[in-house]
Amino acid sequence: MTFEDLDPRTPVLVGVGQSSERIGERDYRRLSPVELAAAAVREALADTRANPADVAAAVDTVAGVRQFEISAPGALAPLGRSTNYPRSVANRVGANPGRAILEVAGGQAPQRLVNELAATIATGSSRVALIVGSEAISTVLHLAGAEDRPDFGETVEGDLEDRGYGLKGLVSRFLAAHGLAGAPSQYALFDNARRARLGQTRREYAAGMGALFAPFTRVAAANPHAAAPVERDAGELVTPTEDNRLIAEPYTRYLVAREKVNQGAAVLLMSVADARRLGVPAQRWVFLHGHADLRERDLLDRADLGAGPASVTAARHALDLAGIGVDDLHAIDLYSCFPIAVSNICDGLGLAADDPRGLTVTGGLPFFGGAGNNYSTHAIAEIVRRLRARPGSYGMVGANGGMLSKYSVGVYSTAPTGWRQDRSAELQAEIDAWPAVPQAVRADGRGTIETYTVRHRRDGTRVGIVIGRLEADGRRFLAKTADGDEKTLALLGDGEPVGRRVHVRSFDAGNRVSTDATVLDRLMTGGDSAGVVAAPRAGLGGAIAKRT
Repeated sequence: MTFEDLDPRTPVLVGVGQSSERIGERDYRRLSPVELAAAAVREALADTRANPADVAAAVDTVAGVRQFEISAPGALAPLGRSTNYPRSVANRVGANPGRAILEVAGGQAPQRLVNELAATIATGSSRVALIVGSEAISTVLHLAGAEDRPDFGETVEGDLEDRGYGLKGLVSRFLAAHGLAGAPSQYALFDNARRARLGQTRREYAAGMGALFAPFTRVAAANPHAAAPVERDAGELVTPTEDNRLIAEPYTRYLVAREKVNQGAAVLLMSVADARRLGVPAQRWVFLHGHADLRERDLLDRADLGAGPASVTAARHALDLAGIGVDDLHAIDLYSCFPIAVSNICDGLGLAADDPRGLTVTGGLPFFGGAGNNYSTHAIAEIVRRLRARPGSYGMVGANGGMLSKYSVGVYSTAPTGWRQDRSAELQAEIDAWPAVPQAVRADGRGTIETYTVRHRRDGTRVGIVIGRLEADGRRFLAKTADGDEKTLALLGDGEPVGRRVHVRSFDAGNRVSTDATVLDRLMTGGDSAGVVAAPRAGLGGAIAKRT
């Protein structure tokens, strides 16, 4: 297809921008999330090579990626926050869009918004759309207790399409009661299940995680926007030290997403007709050749806890829609909040961990920075720049949200193409029809371990978390260890726990697991010492205010 053949409503990416600052550096300005976002938008407007004021005035839709501090009910904002984040950003750059969106939480959000708003442009419902996100978590934590702390609060008028938190199915009282309130513990379950399936020892698997992420550190070290631009070798990444403490086995701190960032990024899309009208040179245009958005089954429903087949299906479908294979990609960025998020896609697409093209263009979430829900906006910006430097090549962004739950994919190229409708809805219906694993909410009896982790608290205490199957009927159970059950913690912390027999018993505060039935007997007679406030049985399945 040539540029002349394009439908005037074909969506194109025409501008990308990024901003950042690090505490302690000479140019540190204590910017708010809105200010970081506005700086990125100004760069995106300039990146179009058209008149920035004209482009800003043409924006009819602004979509904001939800910040961490507004990603869960009751979340705190110690320095204040905007009442209408997308419009706060738009106001600062001279845009007055008719529509403002605040997307649901999750790392899939940036790519999901590109896919959605490109479709609205293709149908004529929008002409010029701006996607923007930012985080100033590092600054907020640094200045929250300062006497001269800034006030980031502002009240902004105007309509806002607030899509809510989007936490349904991702967090619950039941999961939280068993130690799964945070992302590291849940992702650790996935990586440990994958390790057992591969038949690797703990040492072998740790070496593999280090080898996977060491190249990411090299990319981050060369990226001026990286929050932690330090190159580290594979051994350093996985060896526990005072600075690299264990978080949830098998993860040390260096292997998990870094949330302390001050970063913003923006992407500007418009129709071919508007790109021509506003004077954006065709050499700046980048087309969305393939795209997909799919959701995995809820955690305890999944057949294989060491894989995310819906995410792989999304990546394959986006490549199929683009009419290319994984070998045709020039640049790749796979969401890397934890190792399993990368290795899952590599396993499914046949990508080697040491692929010479690299698996990140930014440095990845542990090293470039987690950037809250907004990481993949930075990835898209970097992909766009690489593709412009090599016209006709292809790049792919894989964006992950929730607990290996939501996956959005984009395949990009400067090669012109018309809009292509995806089959995500049809594929999602197939995924939703996959059989769920039967569950025992209240579990009693003998069982075998399916996967596990040991969570290391900052005070030095530990708690073990187990997903297993009851021997009596094969139903899946979730349980945690009781305080002081060192024998069970020793089993989970060494050797191969998967497949080992354990005892599980239900209490009002949740299920408890042990290698020794007498430990559970003592809990039954002496009360639950596991450190969890007892909850009514009917309330264990409800949602809680916890970000994923």
